[in-house]
Amino acid sequence: MGEKPTIAISHLGCEKNRIDTEHMLGLLVEAGYGVDSNEELADYVIVNTCSFIEAARAESVRTLVELAEANKKIVITGCMAQHFQEQLLEELPEAVAVVGTGDYHKIVDVIERASSGERVKEVSVEPTYIADELTPRYRTTTEGVAYLRVAEGCDYRCAFCIIPHLRGNQRSRTIESIVAEAKQLASEGVREIILISQITTNYGMDIYGKPKLAELLRALGKVDVPWIRMHYAYPTGLTPDVIAAIQETPNVLPYLDLPLQHSHPDVLRAMNRPWQGRVNDAIISRIKEALPSSVLRTTFIVGFPGETEAHFEHLLQFVQRHEFDHVGVFTFSAEDGTSAQNLPLQVPQEIMDARRDALMALQQPISQKKNQQQVNQVVDVLIEQENPESGELIGRSSRFAPEVDGLVYVSGQAQLGSIVPVKILSADAYDLHGQVVKQLVVST
Repeated sequence: MGEKPTIAISHLGCEKNRIDTEHMLGLLVEAGYGVDSNEELADYVIVNTCSFIEAARAESVRTLVELAEANKKIVITGCMAQHFQEQLLEELPEAVAVVGTGDYHKIVDVIERASSGERVKEVSVEPTYIADELTPRYRTTTEGVAYLRVAEGCDYRCAFCIIPHLRGNQRSRTIESIVAEAKQLASEGVREIILISQITTNYGMDIYGKPKLAELLRALGKVDVPWIRMHYAYPTGLTPDVIAAIQETPNVLPYLDLPLQHSHPDVLRAMNRPWQGRVNDAIISRIKEALPSSVLRTTFIVGFPGETEAHFEHLLQFVQRHEFDHVGVFTFSAEDGTSAQNLPLQVPQEIMDARRDALMALQQPISQKKNQQQVNQVVDVLIEQENPESGELIGRSSRFAPEVDGLVYVSGQAQLGSIVPVKILSADAYDLHGQVVKQLVVST
């Protein structure tokens, strides 16, 4: 047996996919494979694909075609492999393997089989796997931040969403397992841990028989890490107990990412989210009262089939009224295998685009105002990168999640991966600018 082949991973898609990429890297490194960040030098390229919406698939296909043209041996993993295994093998002769979302932990075996000439198809029809704190992992984010998956899959069946079909039903990890991994990450110097799953407020339902997010947050409060951020909190799951746990646990940030999708009860019913229509206004007011310092992010879909001008107007007023800190807007994408694909009254793309632009234009001054309120404040900033030319530092305050929210541009000296006090000097709609506050060293 000669030298082991070298492997590069091309990563596409969300932070859930990123954790899968990190576990594959960890397993390959542990098995003695050379992992190269340069795809041109690697013998095999693993492409961890996304299949959430059309645009994501197009990007995945572009990446696959480019690598095929460069005569690479391609291993296709992730959501698109789960979704289109047969078509991918048929249309890409360069693909030596397809690996499903519940099978990435078999990556070493897959590469060994592919190396011996087999064309490997490793796709569980119903994904059931979830990695734990003992699964090797090689982090790819900046040193100060790490994602921690508390559960995988989803039990809801929203009309527009293909995720349960691609990632299976919800399966949670135990509180002990999550806390053990959090401690490990903290000991590696991580300053911010981001808890992710499809619906974090449903954490624990499947193993404990009821949601255990409040207990999980309190347990994580004992871990020595300054920031714990939660992603994807469904408003209905923000019970008084969960809100109390956020209040009582100093390192749990009052940052709530509420994937609301719409405000109008008719549209929510059509989306198969009727439980949400009754609660929007009241629940957001309750959150703001209970957590006055909370930062609220949300995402909306415009152009869902049957969305009228009146429905859209309702959404505009809702966004105007609640003044979210951060808003993401997507135009509806009709996905194969979802119930919304065949709904009547599909909205033309140009109307969807116009609605998206109108909603973003409405939100922009709100975001600007929220950022403006930070000017002259001293805020803690996690320093993540340095511009080599200017020496300017770039980081995020606790109001900003990675990738989706703004950045803080910082002048002054600070170590990468550290949290430092920064005085905010100016703001625009998305980002803040400030300088490191000199800390006085008191001599004794």
